Amino acid sequence: MLNRTTRKSLGDSLKALEAKTGFRLQVATVRKLEVEPDAFALGDKIVEHWYPTVQEGGKKGILLLVTATKDGALTGGPGFLKALGDDLIDSVTGDNLPILAGDEKFNEAVVSSVKRVEAKLTGGADPGPPPRKETARSRTYKTRAETDRTRGATGTIVLTLLGISVVVPMLQYWG
Repeated sequence: MLNRTTRKSLGDSLKALEAKTGFRLQVATVRKLEVEPDAFALGDKIVEHWYPTVQEGGKKGILLLVTATKDGALTGGPGFLKALGDDLIDSVTGDNLPILAGDEKFNEAVVSSVKRVEAKLTGGADPGPPPRKETARSRTYKTRAETDRTRGATGTIVLTLLGISVVVPMLQYWG
């Protein structure tokens, strides 16, 4: 799901993050959840599979993006989760991923999420989630009052056309 440029820049950024902080973050994208019904459960399974012991996986994490449901998970070992904190994890999985993936901006969703994690782990300022677009919701149907106001004219037009469709063929036949 990620283009070549994004994969390259993410690879470089994640290698630099690991060299700088000792925390390793992996990014995975899946089309849909088949093994587990929850993205966090799948993320935990992946981390446990890749790093079977706590010593190996303590400072490792995964950012999982599910493209079909347009959501994801940010999970990892105990040291990784403690360094991030619940607020950032909730914000990334509740704001970054759904907003940008909802617009099918998967590359931007992953890059902005990684930047937020990188800022937290290096002690920098959190850039924050992307702004939500407020869409104006308006009705696409007429209200009862609007329908009642035009009902008389509409009825007259329909009856006139119906009368013409009956009378004209009779006159043609008679003629």
